[in-house]
Amino acid sequence: MMSTEDDVAPAAPSPPVLARWQRYAEQCCDTVATTKPWLPKGRLTRVAGLVLEAVGIKLPVGASCHIILPAGHSIEAEVVGFNGDKLFLMPVAEVYGLEPGAWVVAYEDLANRVPYFNLTHAPRRRLEDRGRQAAVGPHLLGRVLDGLGRPLDKLGHLQVEAHVPLFSRPFNPLDRVPVHDVLDVGVRAINAMLTVGRGQRLGLFAGSGVGKSVLLGMMARYTTADVVVVGLIGERGREVKDFIENILGEEGLRRSVVVAAPADTPPLLRLHGAAYATAIAEYFRDQGANVLLIMDSLTRYAMAQREIALAVGEPPATKGYPPSVFAKLPALVERAGNGQEGGGSITAFYTVLSEGDDQQDPIADSARAILDGHIVLSRHLADAGHYPAIDMEQSISRVMTDIIEPEEYNLVRRFKQLYSRYQRSRDLINVGAYVRGSDPLLDEAIARMPAMEAFLQQGIFEREGYAGARMRLAALFGE
Repeated sequence: MMSTEDDVAPAAPSPPVLARWQRYAEQCCDTVATTKPWLPKGRLTRVAGLVLEAVGIKLPVGASCHIILPAGHSIEAEVVGFNGDKLFLMPVAEVYGLEPGAWVVAYEDLANRVPYFNLTHAPRRRLEDRGRQAAVGPHLLGRVLDGLGRPLDKLGHLQVEAHVPLFSRPFNPLDRVPVHDVLDVGVRAINAMLTVGRGQRLGLFAGSGVGKSVLLGMMARYTTADVVVVGLIGERGREVKDFIENILGEEGLRRSVVVAAPADTPPLLRLHGAAYATAIAEYFRDQGANVLLIMDSLTRYAMAQREIALAVGEPPATKGYPPSVFAKLPALVERAGNGQEGGGSITAFYTVLSEGDDQQDPIADSARAILDGHIVLSRHLADAGHYPAIDMEQSISRVMTDIIEPEEYNLVRRFKQLYSRYQRSRDLINVGAYVRGSDPLLDEAIARMPAMEAFLQQGIFEREGYAGARMRLAALFGE
């Protein structure tokens, strides 16, 4: 059978032709390698207060972008919402110099960009990874950063070990290790009467000027935790340097990371500051360290979220706070706590500002419900020179019974019973209306009150460990 023309195999290309094809392929690869990836762009259409509106670009909520200024500079912003084809942006800096129609360009770190010619083959990044990333690493110890991770201490660039999502996803609560170990915070009244467990989340409820910053500084200096992460969110700028130099001190700063987002920063930067401090604490926890996270304050964090929510049109609900505020609080707090088996822990203290010392403030009430205990500072005690001004009658540690022995808890109960009985009868005692012998428990409280008040007071440069606090409490009752 004769073969047809279609059955004849094509001739192999000659070596010169193959060489030309290879050079052409190499030139194409070089061109593709040096071509910048395409980035989505849109136009700025409206600036109203804190909110910027853009069209012509589609980005997920939480994505970062840059708004190009006429001089070639840019302002960084974040997507906080959308309505149809409109994106609502919130800047992380002042918006001076913006013009109508300014370019809005999607921004991602170069290490995470996926070139357009590889989209069909490259794995898609998860949604949470498309948001802002946080720089973490052991070299952050001793540094002071802003809400975006930029150094404020003028000590040079950061040595970053890794980047993690700023807002991490919650993990299975059944994977958490229960709180069963004591964390020594170096404050006698807390160690003995309100014992803190590793992985516990507590609130420090106080008005202004009652010594909460001093108490936080004492815990940061004297705690036995491996790492201390301090988030100064929404406080006065003067207090940032004062806290670092005078309250935290050189010794405390050496094993600490401070994230500062003062009151004059945009609300989005304050939110990022709290999330960044938590992300740093999570990093050290995942490395197996026991971390003490101090957040001052949770109320300023809620106020920043309120500013953003109201700006994008969310209706106010409870005393002017939109519903998203009460959803953000547990999302932030639940990131702290114990990790999985074999990991470290995050013991967190969140300060809550009680306006006019009102404990029924909506933020205070919500925080009390989601935390594992609360320490209330009394203005009356502070005015009397009693420091730390902890109100033992209103304060409680919810995990205390799980981490101390029954004999120790009995001493704490006895102390509180005598202290409370004396406080209820203080006015009668002061005016001389009480007759000794009428109430044996009150008689004992009157006899022991000077020693009990001395026990609860402590100097700012005085450290009292957990074991020493327990021994002094037992000695106070002759046991």
